[in-house]
Amino acid sequence: MKNFKKLKIWQKGMELVLLTYKLADQPPKDERFGLKSQMTDAVISIPSNIAEGSSRKSKKDYVRFLEYSLGSAFELETQVTAVDMLNYGEKELRVLLLSGIDEEQKMLHTFIATVEST
Repeated sequence: MKNFKKLKIWQKGMELVLLTYKLADQPPKDERFGLKSQMTDAVISIPSNIAEGSSRKSKKDYVRFLEYSLGSAFELETQVTAVDMLNYGEKELRVLLLSGIDEEQKMLHTFIATVEST
């Protein structure tokens, strides 16, 4: 059994959860339901799929769940980019979150390649 909590990609994913929930509370009230729901669904999927994939016995299944996490990271990037374009919430938080998402995507790409090569 793999301890997913020790993985830097899982830890980074959890950091993104905190930042995303902070940002998701900042858009105007009429936008909160749609944007907040979309963003929070995408962000929680990142560490959740890393955790679920770590329970899989086959490398192929593990990689599949890591790819789900990566897809969710790209989905979140799109949503946060839209929030940034609309100038919703604190600029510093948007920039920090986009930077963290980019870092998570790179880490996931590297980790997927590592798992595939072992």
